[in-house]
Amino acid sequence: MKRVVITGAGTINALGLNVPDTMTAMKNGVCGIGQLEFRDVERLSIQIGGQVKNFPPPERYNRQQLSLYDRFTQFTLDAAEQAIAQSGLVFSGDLSAKAGVVLGTAGGGVSTWDDNYRAVYEEGKNRVHPFVVPKLMNNAAASHVSMEYNLKGPSFTVSTACASSNHAMAQAFAMVRSGMASAMITGGSESMLCFGGVKAWEGLRVMSRDACRPFSANRNGMVQGEGAGIFVFEDYDHARARGADILCEVAGFAMTSDASDIVMPSKAGAARAMQGALSDAQINADEVGYINAHGTGTAANDKTECAAVADVFGPHADRLMISSTKSMHGHLIGGTGAVELLACIMALRDGVIAPTIGYQEPDPECALDVVPNTARDADVSVVLSNAFAFGGLNAVMALRKV
Repeated sequence: MKRVVITGAGTINALGLNVPDTMTAMKNGVCGIGQLEFRDVERLSIQIGGQVKNFPPPERYNRQQLSLYDRFTQFTLDAAEQAIAQSGLVFSGDLSAKAGVVLGTAGGGVSTWDDNYRAVYEEGKNRVHPFVVPKLMNNAAASHVSMEYNLKGPSFTVSTACASSNHAMAQAFAMVRSGMASAMITGGSESMLCFGGVKAWEGLRVMSRDACRPFSANRNGMVQGEGAGIFVFEDYDHARARGADILCEVAGFAMTSDASDIVMPSKAGAARAMQGALSDAQINADEVGYINAHGTGTAANDKTECAAVADVFGPHADRLMISSTKSMHGHLIGGTGAVELLACIMALRDGVIAPTIGYQEPDPECALDVVPNTARDADVSVVLSNAFAFGGLNAVMALRKV
């Protein structure tokens, strides 16, 4: 089995349009959640979100590209360009033949669906653009990345709600670890911040009208975000041989299903995923210094996740740092695990733990060190990234400092 490392990272999200700006915002506890700006937002009862503003620049895409690129694809292409440039890889010859792209998204081209439903049902049009289907399909972003960078190996999209990115990255990791590919482009993206996308989430009655406050006793729901996180996963020996700058090692992963309820999380399912990731990585529980929590800011998620952490880590849970960066950038649904992986890399590489901002009142059912409001300097060598999705689908990744 091969060792797998990350040699490139890119992102577009409400905190920044690249990795350095995003990490600086995380270190400073910046809140990227604000008033939403799009058509008919005044008709919504929920009007806040982690929206990416001033994107794309007017000159970024031409008319033909915009006819094919939904907003979630635009996020993906920009983040992929950053990640691949940082990695220094050029995909040609044998590398091109085996390298691929596995991405996560829950909704795909939601804005395209929204625009075209409006055109047909509200405006009474009888025709839509001939590229509507290739623009909105969930695999559009993965396909465009593969075409842009000559990736001819295994390429597909994973859609498992809020765990989509972690599931996708787990598949890419497995392919590199097995020797199927020397390098894979992976991560995820989401763009649901349009009228229909927010209206659908309003129906669940889990949304906050004012802020995302994970683990705080006065939390009142989640806040949607949007954006992408894209990474280059590479065979360690391949990366070392070419002198690549290694960001961290992907050490293991696990995926579980609660097999119980379509929306309510299960402590047992979450615990089995975390324990499975530790076992796969051959890491002892007391080696873990930080967990990037799923931490949505809903009572059901936060209490269940904290209980699962306590079960898995026992007495060591009191010495663990656990934070939710959703408090800053919002919940990116299918793209959330990818953007949150940046906080894990920052912890391992820079020794900075991203905070849980908006924390106001201790909750006895979330009595862990949630790194409230202010980032913390800490020397950690192993971290976990949690993703627990609707449908009871869980995916946890373990990462190690190199």
